[in-house]
Amino acid sequence: MGPAYRTLSIGIISVVFLIAFEATAVGTAMPVAARELDGIGLYAFAFSAYFTTSLFGMVLAGQWADRQGPLRPLAVGIAAFASGLVVSGTAGAMWVFVCGRAVQGLGGGLVIVALYVVVSRAYEERLRPAIMAAFAASWVVPSIVGPLASGTVTEHLGWRWVFLGIPALVVVPLVIALPAIRRTASGPVDGEPRAFDRRRIRLALGISVGAGLLQYAAQDLRWLSLLPGIAGAALLVPAVLGLLPRGTYLARRGLPSVVLLRGVAAGSFIAAESFVPLMLVTQRGLSPTMAGFSLALGGLTWAGGSWVQSQGRTAPYRQRLMVIGMVLVALAIAAAPAVLIESVPVWTLALAWAVGCLGMGLVIGSTSVLLLKLSPPQEAGANSAALQISDALANVVLLAAGGAAFAALGGGAVGAAHAVTAGGAGGASHPVAFAVVFLPMACVALVGAWVATRLEPAPESA
Repeated sequence: MGPAYRTLSIGIISVVFLIAFEATAVGTAMPVAARELDGIGLYAFAFSAYFTTSLFGMVLAGQWADRQGPLRPLAVGIAAFASGLVVSGTAGAMWVFVCGRAVQGLGGGLVIVALYVVVSRAYEERLRPAIMAAFAASWVVPSIVGPLASGTVTEHLGWRWVFLGIPALVVVPLVIALPAIRRTASGPVDGEPRAFDRRRIRLALGISVGAGLLQYAAQDLRWLSLLPGIAGAALLVPAVLGLLPRGTYLARRGLPSVVLLRGVAAGSFIAAESFVPLMLVTQRGLSPTMAGFSLALGGLTWAGGSWVQSQGRTAPYRQRLMVIGMVLVALAIAAAPAVLIESVPVWTLALAWAVGCLGMGLVIGSTSVLLLKLSPPQEAGANSAALQISDALANVVLLAAGGAAFAALGGGAVGAAHAVTAGGAGGASHPVAFAVVFLPMACVALVGAWVATRLEPAPESA
């Protein structure tokens, strides 16, 4: 926040705040929107459409930023993000709503990678942990206020105003961030723009379509679903191998392990967290609002963990902190299903999840810092895209796996039983269906603790 960085810092933090507020507010209004548009059957696609197009946007942004600078992909991304919200907010049919989410996802993918390139170019290495901590802190207020504000607006004004109101926040990032980025981080690294790598663009299309087909197959457990599942894997695997650093899935030391750890951490934690509100509502009888607020404390501890990794005196111990962070994540995920036992107080889950969020704050901020440290300036965009692809792809794969296991063990009956039972407390109990989601994800997080020991590059041979 010194004079040389203040305007830029406020601008890019406001962009992250916009994304955070959208993520927490729109999710609250989504079920009401799907019901009013008679589109419950397409509900999952409102999320998957965002994800699949964001994957393409990430690769495109990496190419664009490395060749022409981050200014244009960031501006186009913010505009697409806002346009998608407007399309969804004015939709008269569910398929139009899903298209709006797809446009929004493309914008989100462009924005997040462009921001990483801005940090790489505009901030000295010693300041990057601090700006990453500020990114994490900008999620705290939206994580607490977003669901409450969205629920109030949805109840009194209608769900459309949640989607149509958020684009007004775009004005602040556009006015503050773009001029500052133009002064400090615009243009190609070597002064001359280069051509786009068409092969990577084709791979980006492959990873987007493949992820979409895989998600579709995971939502339908019929034998016929194997066909889109196989087709999705056939597109996804070669695309992933071509877009991520060589040796990523072998946990090769250095940059490949940094990219892998980001996916392992984000995928295991988000896949588990997605089932926490459902478990609290259907198995312990909490209201949706109270179930959501049970995770609010985690926003504070996540920011706290990110602040710890940003301190100069902790930099020499970064790898050790990341190992500890992944162990905390594993313990939190493993402890979550304990609330399925009636004698265990519900508030213990809130405390356990706060511990897990502390670990995520240590890990996520550090992976971003290490990635930029290990990336040459001309490769910052491509490597930042790889980091975000690993994050998003692990989310969808582990969510698909967890969702399939949940449905196979009777979890699909949980929602139906809850819908016909007052308060949800008397709904059918399927504790095994929840346990089979949380416990494997805890094991995945423990694998992440091992990957965190391989982040330092191997010493070069003589």
